Amino acid sequence: MSELPVVVIGAGPQGLAAAAHLIERGEDVVVVERGQGAASAVSQWGHVRLFSAWPELTDSAARRLLEPTGWSAPASGYPTGAEWVSDYLAPLAGALGGRIRYATTVTGVARQGRDKVVDAGRRSSPFVVHTVDVDGVESRILARAVVDASGTWGMPNPAGADGFPAVGERAASDLISYRIPADVSELAGEHVVVVGAGHSATHAVLRLSELARRAPGTRVTWLLRRGSAANVFGGGSGDELPERAALGARARKVIDQGVVELVTGFRVAEFRAGGDGMTIVAEDGREVATVGRVFALTGFRPDTGILRELRIDLDTSLEAVAGIAAEIDPNIHSCGSVSATGARELAQPEPGLFIVGAKSYGRAPTFLALTGYEQVRSVAAHLAGDHEAAARTELVLPDTGVCGGSGDFGEADGASCCAAPSVLQIGRIPSTSPEPARSLTLETS
Repeated sequence: MSELPVVVIGAGPQGLAAAAHLIERGEDVVVVERGQGAASAVSQWGHVRLFSAWPELTDSAARRLLEPTGWSAPASGYPTGAEWVSDYLAPLAGALGGRIRYATTVTGVARQGRDKVVDAGRRSSPFVVHTVDVDGVESRILARAVVDASGTWGMPNPAGADGFPAVGERAASDLISYRIPADVSELAGEHVVVVGAGHSATHAVLRLSELARRAPGTRVTWLLRRGSAANVFGGGSGDELPERAALGARARKVIDQGVVELVTGFRVAEFRAGGDGMTIVAEDGREVATVGRVFALTGFRPDTGILRELRIDLDTSLEAVAGIAAEIDPNIHSCGSVSATGARELAQPEPGLFIVGAKSYGRAPTFLALTGYEQVRSVAAHLAGDHEAAARTELVLPDTGVCGGSGDFGEADGASCCAAPSVLQIGRIPSTSPEPARSLTLETS
């Protein structure tokens, strides 16, 4: 098997970085990418500006591969997704050349001649990566190891609070989007609702708030499942990524100014169609009416279907790699940042298989490019037999400044490990009169 390549699934930021590290260590690599070009998922949110600066967005081995070509790493600034692709990811893919197979979808990964049940000879059998191209031609690639960096972009979570689509969600699919909007001008004068509490939802709220300022009659309502809005606004001065802190500060400002209506503790149960727009109904019976468009930005989940014939170990709650689940669990994670994760934590019961990047986090939020780059550096070292380098931690992640996780999901004043004041939004009672609904804001310590 030593003569077989390592197959990397996905030519996104982590997949390309994994290939660069493996090549630097003299390993044969094949990268399989379903898109027509590199980082096709990033290109789909190319209009969004990242809160990580350029120094946090490029990988060390990738830089070493690119620099002899005359490329130089951008020294500062915060690129959009499109700029990340054009100024770094596309050149990196170009340097990898024919090692990348584009427009090719991985349909499954197994051990040659052995399904999941068979023990005998399993460890000595190569992996078989099943693929299909755009013309429907099927093929198989034999591999000595597989690095799954396929991400989670294709599996957005539904708006329904219990993890399944809410009643009427599928029927209203033409009015519900699961992506951050690029052009919101067509929504002028509409009542637009954003569901979700993460950075994607915050980006969408801010984009829509700009529309609400310049287009009278535009309403923006932000629905949070949590009873508290404290963590939504980020860690402020305690966040070591300034633009991430600024994102939260801007969101707090549009709420305080009344440009956006914030509704907390709202867990979507149903979408009802009506002549004057949709009505969104919560599990507790509250309603948000006359809705013209919804952006459900409630995170993503991994698609592990391609690995169903391999033996994998995922956390039962997060669907994250079991070895890192305790570090990233938003229910229990407290102050500070998670530790960097490497080959030891990412190892699967199937020797030679590694799940990296956003997919390794499963449903857990706040994955940073830096985390993925450290993961693939360690995994490449392990696959090359450099176990000392694989075990070494070469990254200290920036602190978020946010205390507690979503363990306060059902509480208005969830416990926190920090003493800094936080703003809590205590519900919103829908108004039956023309007067806008109001919310109560408390300052607590």
